[in-house]
Amino acid sequence: MVQRVVVTGASSGIGAATVRRFTELGYETVAVARREDRLRALAAETGAYVIQCDVTDEAAVARMAAEVRATGGASGLVNNAGGALGTESVETALNDDWRRMFEVNVIGLRNVTAALLPVLREAITSAASAESGAGVDAGHGWASIMNLTSTAGLASYPGGGGYNAAKYAAHAVTEVLRLELAGEPIRVMEIAPGLVHTEEFTLNRLRGDAAAASAPYENVTPLTAEDVARVLVGAFEQPPHVNQDLIVLRPVAQSSVFHVHRGPLAAK
Repeated sequence: MVQRVVVTGASSGIGAATVRRFTELGYETVAVARREDRLRALAAETGAYVIQCDVTDEAAVARMAAEVRATGGASGLVNNAGGALGTESVETALNDDWRRMFEVNVIGLRNVTAALLPVLREAITSAASAESGAGVDAGHGWASIMNLTSTAGLASYPGGGGYNAAKYAAHAVTEVLRLELAGEPIRVMEIAPGLVHTEEFTLNRLRGDAAAASAPYENVTPLTAEDVARVLVGAFEQPPHVNQDLIVLRPVAQSSVFHVHRGPLAAK
């Protein structure tokens, strides 16, 4: 049976790469993002069903979930929408930046998850008749939730206060959700990438300063959006009883949030 997966933050970067990877493997995808023009381009490229939606708008998210249900439902969700703003210290940071980061990375994740959980459960129920085999897990369908967080949610660094706080919170929400859904055939997974070079993330964080945004990637081979998408989608490809609770993904040159080797890699 063809699986259908909802991907938020799908208009660029990791979200768009994830939609492409799912469709390459034969999944049906629902691409959700704020920028409708980019969504239309992604739909033309991949055949994804697209829905324009701001995940921080609870009413808009409810409408999105209703449209997902009406157009075929879904058995998978990737909460990818997020982002960082600023690198100021805790002392000098702007509260509006912190509010926006928390709204997108945490409240948006909660909005989408809460709205789509009933849709995922409907997919479980409708798939039950197609399940076969013996054992305690036979006789029902499965659903999957993947939250994209960051290594910034596992280790803090100077200038990361607001983003660290938001991603630590998203990590905590993921752990809580896994506990709250215990006993249901819904796996709750998390992928936490480190240094990833996408066209917008650092540029947005540094308020459009292209020169400063290129600096973290100089003399190093970072992850790409496609690298993250391959690993992320690979978690969905595992047998449904396999739950990859937390996947930490870094380039070989990055050993922690504080340590990046710049220059060629060579055996000693």
